[in-house]
Amino acid sequence: MHRFHGLYGVTDSQLQPDDRILIETVEQALMGGMKVLQYRDKSLDAGKRLRQAGALKVLCHQYQAMLIINDDVELALDVEADGVHLGQQDESLAYARERLGDYAIIGISCENSLEKAQTAVAQGANYIAFGKFFPSRTKPDAKNADLSILTEARQMFDLPIVAIGGITLDNTPDVISAGADMVAVVNNLFAAQNIRDRSENFMALFNDKQREAV
Repeated sequence: MHRFHGLYGVTDSQLQPDDRILIETVEQALMGGMKVLQYRDKSLDAGKRLRQAGALKVLCHQYQAMLIINDDVELALDVEADGVHLGQQDESLAYARERLGDYAIIGISCENSLEKAQTAVAQGANYIAFGKFFPSRTKPDAKNADLSILTEARQMFDLPIVAIGGITLDNTPDVISAGADMVAVVNNLFAAQNIRDRSENFMALFNDKQREAV
């Protein structure tokens, strides 16, 4: 099993408004088996972002999970995160690779485009992300993607595929069946009443799929 398998949590500064809540909720998800966390904070408070990302790096590594920083190559470098996730409007993959080195994980949002995925793969991305697939509170204006793009990407690329956008426990089986290695989840994870249970339930769906494949 490669490391990109299962639940990929994404933080949210509205659901996790302070350091204590952020750390507590992320730890619950890690205890449930979450493998990757993306720190996503769009505020301009550089001190807060550095402090929180540093604390999350320590916490994730305690649970043998990876910390990916959203859109900020320099912050990823400063806290020695495992990598960075870049959108189509963010800094280039080449720049991120130059700054972070050969071993950094660099993921690219490819929206609903296999052409963008081809470019990302050719430039050395470590994983590609598609979506949104369902109505999303976090990115309501994101371009819609059809689940079939996951199936096509699975046939075209030998790279981990992440699905993002409106992912819930209920629709995850369809996303896995279409070809996703991971589901990126914000609200359906961190707004859950019992985050550890929700994390375990997401991971169980992937483990069930793996058992079927054996």
